[in-house]
Amino acid sequence: MVEANILVSALAGTGSFFSPCILPILPAFISYLSGTTINEVQNSETNNNNNSKGHTLTIRKSTRLNIFLNTVYFVLGFSLIFAVLGVILNSVLSTIGIGFQSTLQSIGGIVIVTFGAYLILSTKLRTLNFEKKMTKIPRFKTSYITSFVFGAAFAAGWTPCVGPILGSTFTLAATAPGAAYNSLLAYAIGLGIPFLITGAFFSQATGIIQKMVKYLKYFNPVMGVLLIVLGILVFSNQLSLLGNFPLANELINFERGI
Repeated sequence: MVEANILVSALAGTGSFFSPCILPILPAFISYLSGTTINEVQNSETNNNNNSKGHTLTIRKSTRLNIFLNTVYFVLGFSLIFAVLGVILNSVLSTIGIGFQSTLQSIGGIVIVTFGAYLILSTKLRTLNFEKKMTKIPRFKTSYITSFVFGAAFAAGWTPCVGPILGSTFTLAATAPGAAYNSLLAYAIGLGIPFLITGAFFSQATGIIQKMVKYLKYFNPVMGVLLIVLGILVFSNQLSLLGNFPLANELINFERGI
């Protein structure tokens, strides 16, 4: 059960990265954090292909390094928030959950199903598509500090298509309080790794993201259905079934170092 929670949380983090709230604006967002424009990156790539001088190559490498390091600090920012929240959930619910495990699972299953229905309905009802944005984040002299603060604020400023996924992750963590910290840390890792890959291969990732945008209209319905299925499994205490799939077993064994 614990391993299944962690696996689902990690996959939820990865799913959040590919949401229509995040993916389309990701290149511009990362370049903004690093103080580098997308055109600057693209021009440096073009110049490097047409010019073999070492000076252009140095600019390109320094730009890439700056983007990647800012992405690292951004990921550290929201990972810290999720880790702290995991500790809080573990501390508050670990003693309570022992006597009310069955009740927590039933309530958690209903909540997750509700989140899934919300995602599906949000594609039809525009009134559900409100969002909370963090607009008053200070910029510091060092861009790394700015990226870290943005990452911490990012953990609290989710838009509608990501909120239900994160909310479901919190609910899942609450149904197994002893693993709450590991579950939220797994979510942060699942979300953070694609961010780091994007930061490391920024120019290539930008092109791939532009091609993926046209498919994002299917994200909310598909993710909504998956959340409803997850909620039913949690409600019926059958979440451990996910651990019977070969891929899930491989991932769990990898986590254990087997």
